[in-house]
Amino acid sequence: MLELVESGGWLMLPILLCSVIALAITGERFWALQRKRICPDNLVPQIWQWSKNKQINARQLSELRNNSPLGRVLAAGLVNLHHDREIMKESIEDSGRHVVAELERYLNTLGTIAAISPLLGLLGTVFGMIKVFTAITVAGVGNPAVLAGGISEALITTAAGLSVAIPTLMFYRFFRGRIDELVITMEKEALKMVEILHGDRESDDPAKDAFGAGNDKSSNRGRG
Repeated sequence: MLELVESGGWLMLPILLCSVIALAITGERFWALQRKRICPDNLVPQIWQWSKNKQINARQLSELRNNSPLGRVLAAGLVNLHHDREIMKESIEDSGRHVVAELERYLNTLGTIAAISPLLGLLGTVFGMIKVFTAITVAGVGNPAVLAGGISEALITTAAGLSVAIPTLMFYRFFRGRIDELVITMEKEALKMVEILHGDRESDDPAKDAFGAGNDKSSNRGRG
């Protein structure tokens, strides 16, 4: 491995640095973009219980903000619970923009690495070919060993640049897709919360549903 790096010339150093940075970002984003960390289940039903029991206070809001990015978005809406739906939605959208920016952290760097790695490999190829033609000018083409160094440098740097760029681009697109899915999920949960708290939608609370069903049966018996 060390021999390959030495054969590729000094441009192998920035290519290797790009690979280390890309690997670190990929590992960090895999850990940070887990669905259970971003959009934990049952937050909206929990908020419904708080609202029904009149337990929404500063402590609960602080707990919700610290829970997850989705909790932060929902807390922004709950701060304006006693205002119109549109004001709640505006608060949620403002908070959502900040959350999305945090979800996209380091992705620009990952995309930049995917773009410049093959260019660094191409630059190494150019330097390697310059060496080849310089050797031809000085020693002619009769001695292949004189040309081997430049050709080797050209091929190694190209292969190294592509080896870094291809998986980096794949992970970049993968994380972009995951963020889009998480954002859609957060939008759905936030809209569900607004509609439930403003009485425009039935709660996901099973106890409430059962209670409602019991009332319907009692009413039917009374009418019978």
